[in-house]
Amino acid sequence: MNTPRRVALVHDWLVGMRGGEKVLEVFCELYPDADLFTLLHARGTVSPVIERHRIRTSFIQHLPDAARRYRQYLPLFPAAIGRFDLSGYDLILSSSHCVAKGVPTPPDAVHLCYCYTPMRYIWDQYDEYFAPGRASPAVRAAMNVARGPLQRWDLRTARNPHRFVAISENVRERIARIYGRPSDLIYPPVDAARFVPATGPGEYALVVSALVPYKRVDLAVEAFTRTGEPLVVVGSGPEADRLRAMAGPNVRFAGWVGDADLPEYYARCKALVFPGEEDFGIVPLEAMASGRPVVAFARGGALETVKEGLTGVLFREQTVDALLEAVRRLDRAVPDPSAIRAFAAKFDRPIFKRDVGAYVARMYAEIRGGRASK
Repeated sequence: MNTPRRVALVHDWLVGMRGGEKVLEVFCELYPDADLFTLLHARGTVSPVIERHRIRTSFIQHLPDAARRYRQYLPLFPAAIGRFDLSGYDLILSSSHCVAKGVPTPPDAVHLCYCYTPMRYIWDQYDEYFAPGRASPAVRAAMNVARGPLQRWDLRTARNPHRFVAISENVRERIARIYGRPSDLIYPPVDAARFVPATGPGEYALVVSALVPYKRVDLAVEAFTRTGEPLVVVGSGPEADRLRAMAGPNVRFAGWVGDADLPEYYARCKALVFPGEEDFGIVPLEAMASGRPVVAFARGGALETVKEGLTGVLFREQTVDALLEAVRRLDRAVPDPSAIRAFAAKFDRPIFKRDVGAYVARMYAEIRGGRASK
């Protein structure tokens, strides 16, 4: 049987519509009858396409204030994902940046993992989350104890999927280095149709980001506070109060902005500022789909989307001075909005949906066929 009858989608958690949830939305469209397994689900925080699926949650759902404080329950996540019973499913498609890839895989199922990254907060970016000044002494002490067991669990369950699909060459390297597994590459989508090509010079620099430490929004806030030029910060998160305290009057915090209103922020900006190291980064492509250039830190996924002289400029050191020098270089350039948007169209949502559907069908048939021939 080369067509799966029962499909299980597995996603880490459902508490908002960020890049991973936009990928999951495509999976839900491809498999409208699939059951969806997740650690926790805050109703109303994800799109109707996702919400209409039968969603099964773990015991994390019932812990105190889980929708807001779920990150504090990280040491419990392996146990929670491990309790799901996926017996009877033919295909498991996990969407994972934390523990979803570790869901137990029944012997007769095919498990394909679309991997945003190995768990960044226990591997490469541990210090970005838990260094002094980033987390409280109590949290740092707890993670010092929990990190080793979490790493061992992560490595052990990296054997669960039959295939990994990476979101970027950057993540592909990380999967190979940490898990010792090869992976295929399918870039995540940008919904280019949502974004209107910009006209005019723009009014402000823009940051669109969750306000968490590793995003390094502090670099943009400090840089533009120094110059006095207008900066708009779209997003929310635990760093909000600290960032507001360091910001000058020229920096405006817009808070969380829904999908319906976000395109206007892109269309009215001069450029997007992207100061963190990301696994890939959908936000730069959203800005490009609006015809706006990007100023990005030259690490991670930005190296695969921000092309010097075409879609923006890169800065090589994660410092305020390097960021400001890149902004000055962009000011001297004359970006072509139509060329920027054409580049973003290569990552358009219909292309992603086509490629994922074809890949899953091919891998499912190949793995099933391999079993039948043994």
